[in-house]
Amino acid sequence: MLNHEVVVVGAGLAGMRAALEVAKGADVAVLTKLYPPRSHSGAAQGGINVVLHPDDSLESHIFDTVKGSDYLGDQDAIEVLCREAPRDIYALEHMGTNFTRASSGKLAQRELAGASFPRACYAADLTGHKLLHLLYEQLLKSTIPVYNEWYITSLLVEDGVCRGVLAYDLTRGCLETIRAKAVVLATGGYGRTYDRTTNALCNTGDGMALAFREGTPLADMECVQFHPTTLFGTNILISEAVRGEGGYLLNQEGDRFMRRYVPSKMELAPRDIVSRCIQLEVRDGRGFQDEYVHLDVTHFGEEKIAQKIPQVRDLARRFAGVDVVCQPIPVQPAQHYSLGGIRTNVWGETRIAGLLAAGECGCVSVHGANRLGGNSLLETIVFGRRAGMRALEYASQLRKAKAPSASRISERMKEVAGLLARQGPENIHALKNRLGRTMREKVGVFRVGPEMEQALAEIRTLGERFGQVGLRSRGLIYNVELLAALELQHLLTLAEVITLGALTRRESRGGHARSDYPERDDAHFLKHILAFQEPGRIRQEFEEVSLTRFRPEVRGY
Repeated sequence: MLNHEVVVVGAGLAGMRAALEVAKGADVAVLTKLYPPRSHSGAAQGGINVVLHPDDSLESHIFDTVKGSDYLGDQDAIEVLCREAPRDIYALEHMGTNFTRASSGKLAQRELAGASFPRACYAADLTGHKLLHLLYEQLLKSTIPVYNEWYITSLLVEDGVCRGVLAYDLTRGCLETIRAKAVVLATGGYGRTYDRTTNALCNTGDGMALAFREGTPLADMECVQFHPTTLFGTNILISEAVRGEGGYLLNQEGDRFMRRYVPSKMELAPRDIVSRCIQLEVRDGRGFQDEYVHLDVTHFGEEKIAQKIPQVRDLARRFAGVDVVCQPIPVQPAQHYSLGGIRTNVWGETRIAGLLAAGECGCVSVHGANRLGGNSLLETIVFGRRAGMRALEYASQLRKAKAPSASRISERMKEVAGLLARQGPENIHALKNRLGRTMREKVGVFRVGPEMEQALAEIRTLGERFGQVGLRSRGLIYNVELLAALELQHLLTLAEVITLGALTRRESRGGHARSDYPERDDAHFLKHILAFQEPGRIRQEFEEVSLTRFRPEVRGY
């Protein structure tokens, strides 16, 4: 059994930022199923929001975020996010982040969708990539041990206290127990529940599903963000920076169609609105091949493209054979971000003592029913730091970590062994593909009750079929089939929670758009939906939204 005072699971931006904070006063280790520079945080491109310009204001950033969330975001948490942004951005700059500069020498800022002011600091269209490598550099400079290619299979929770984790070391092919006073989950989102997603293959909602299993609730899981512009045929993210710099969305008639829907914001309307508009254009026969629209930057010129969106040009050329200097980019909406997650407070604490969560796997609820571009990177840094601070404080107050019981460890190990030994006829990858298609077709950009009922039945059937999967590989060293089976378990659990929440929320709010309930219903659903795992069923309950400054009003742009 290994021992650390704090274990951070996940090595994206939130995980590394938490670990660096804990390391100021406690023994901390990072456990990650892939090498840190490959974490999905690197896919974020557009920028990171912060109020720096004298003509901007904290009040505006808070209001834009509240309004963008369609009033489902908790305003006390949103204020923490926005108020603490400058200290964290300056800290990142002092660490060495190569932010793009304005001609004055100050940090350049661009406008992203839903913002009332250009407040997103950026590094061309590589912001997440640059930040990820910066924090990895800080991690390497520290003495923090990193367990690369270790996959968490269980949280070891007893008597309402998290005592450590059980993890699968793919390199050595063994299961290891790590005892800890505190565990910080920073395992990312559940994007792979959908077959069309911008998310990396690693985004299988592991931390969410494991925490849910141990009794802590998941919040607002029905709120899924679909990004309007992903590269057709690949669903690679085409950054919001493209529209922030002045890109046009065009249908097959050459019409800049956003002027008909949101004339005041055009392409810079919030993501949920733009995604729905694109879907409507395609549905009404004005898309290309009944699948996509065009994102046009040919008016930029080659120099601006090279300076502002070099990665987008490279991605379009490599994966679609399109040179954006002279050709439009074919784009379509796809799942992008997990707005819900493990319910936490503003310090990352869950309802299980010693278990914290930060980043996309957590739901402190700063995004509500729709996230603004530039706020996700900010969330990872602000709440990753805060979760690290609280984990350090919690661990420092405990004299000694109590070891997980041998019976609990043995029980969890037997579950993995049982999965490895299965010899049924079902194929893991066929089940996963079917799940992804079901979620896209029936719990997508537009939703309707009967289709979601069908999806729920299909998900439960897939869960039953999962009990009959057969693994061909019996070894433990780099058994990627076993890893895929463990991940699919999580995806099936989370897909059911998402769909149940979407059925319960009988209204349209932000990214949750129900054709059978097209209006927002504050009287009944200005509330978070919490999901709890109970024997044989998922229980739901409502929780009030924190309203501190702004009362709900019509969300017009």
